[in-house]
Amino acid sequence: MKKIVVITGLTGSGKSALALDIAQRYNGEIISADSVQVYRGLDIGSAKESEQNRQLVPHHLIDILDYDKSYNVGSFIEDCKRCVDDIVSRGKLPIIVGGTGMYVKAILEGYTLGEHADLAFRQLKQQEAEQFGNMYVWQQLKDLNPDKANTVHPNNLKRVIRYLELEQSGKQPTSETIFKDFDIFAVGIVEDREKIYNKINKRVDEMLACGLQSEVENLIKRGAKADMQAMNTIGYSEWFDYFDGRQSFERTVELIKQHTRNYCKRQLTFLKTINGLKMLTIDQAKQQIEAFLKG
Repeated sequence: MKKIVVITGLTGSGKSALALDIAQRYNGEIISADSVQVYRGLDIGSAKESEQNRQLVPHHLIDILDYDKSYNVGSFIEDCKRCVDDIVSRGKLPIIVGGTGMYVKAILEGYTLGEHADLAFRQLKQQEAEQFGNMYVWQQLKDLNPDKANTVHPNNLKRVIRYLELEQSGKQPTSETIFKDFDIFAVGIVEDREKIYNKINKRVDEMLACGLQSEVENLIKRGAKADMQAMNTIGYSEWFDYFDGRQSFERTVELIKQHTRNYCKRQLTFLKTINGLKMLTIDQAKQQIEAFLKG
């Protein structure tokens, strides 16, 4: 069977460097499974690979949308399948890498957010959020399924409402994956929590030194709004209060670090629920990927 390598893991775990190494040594191309890197102009805060590395190895599904557009798991699966087929047709190895857990889950298990849509229910929950706050709707999900609630941030309202819709309807997403004809080896890279937290703090400081503040400011000047999907992400959403004069620079930086650490916790919880994903250290992942490719 045709082979695919999937590499996911916690923020700052080294998954991108591992993917680049494997791609260079096994004639591979990289497909990004990152819900923020699809946007043009969101470079520093999304930790996109450098232009130099992207020239060493072809990267796909990066810089494909403007910041005012929406993107979801269904769009990703369609785009990812197209990229995989193209890469395989040229005799190369597809390596899917990124930390967006829903994308990885969709690859391995199959998932269709648009199925069984109850538009009236979604509108009602949107109205409740506007009246009582996002936490009010998220708490409803937590009351029904605490484990599921802990995998999504209360401010990711669209996802919270979708999960709540599925829980209350008793309906389940599709389970067949369009990658069933491929031999997939998928790893989730984990590391000691304190080490990850230290890396997160250091990485945020490096992003600031590289011009994260200016990047966000330029996006806002071009028309980016806080309620846009692209801007409602860690590293970007925290700046709106700062530029509106409601929050200090120091508090903004601390919130980015705090939100990233909290996301890391939710990330780990969610990755553990994905069938077929091996949770390994980076050294174990490298060894087992090489064994898979040589086998």
